[in-house]
Parts: sequence; C-alpha cells; structure tokens
Amino acid sequence: MVEEMVELDMDMIGFTIISNVGMAKSTVMEALYAAKEGDYSLAEEKLQEAKQYFVEGHKVHSQLIQKEASGDKLHVSLILMHAEDQLMSAETISELVKEMIEIYKKFDK
Repeated sequence: MVEEMVELDMDMIGFTIISNVGMAKSTVMEALYAAKEGDYSLAEEKLQEAKQYFVEGHKVHSQLIQKEASGDKLHVSLILMHAEDQLMSAETISELVKEMIEIYKKFDK
C-alpha cells in the first residue's frame, strides 16, 4: 500500500512538471506570435508569464533531485521520463523563441 502511494505521488509530481512546463511552452509561443505581429510589449509580458510556469516546474524537479541526492531511491516511471523530456524541450524552445524575438526587433528597426 505504501509503495502504491509513493508511485501515485511520483505520478502526480510528473504531471505537475508536465502541466507547468506545458503552460510555459504555450505561453512562450504566444510571445513569439505577439512579436511576429510587432507587439513586443505583449511578447515580453508573455515571456515573464512563462518564466513563472518554469519556476514552478523547476521547483518540483529540484525537490526530486534533492530527495535522490539525500539517498532516497526514486521510482522512475514513463510519466517522470516524459516530464523530464518536456522540461528540456520547453527550455530549448524558450531560448530559441527569445532569440527569434530579438531578430524580429532588429528587422523592425
């Protein structure tokens, strides 16, 4: 029973990461679309909003790392692996979008 609860908790942790970084990725894309239309103020607003979602996702992720670093063995599931993948891809997309927004700004000058 305890093991089942730990697995459930790990799944919820994975879903929490997926949810937050998914929102971050969507919001970053909204920033890109705003910049494409020349609305750099909205683009910056969306990047800041996305940052808050990243912070929440990273907070949970960091807790897992600290837990394992302290010697607790973690059950790694497909959901957690997916969460890790989503975290990394969302961060990559975010960095690329920031660069693309700068390019849009240069072309608008």
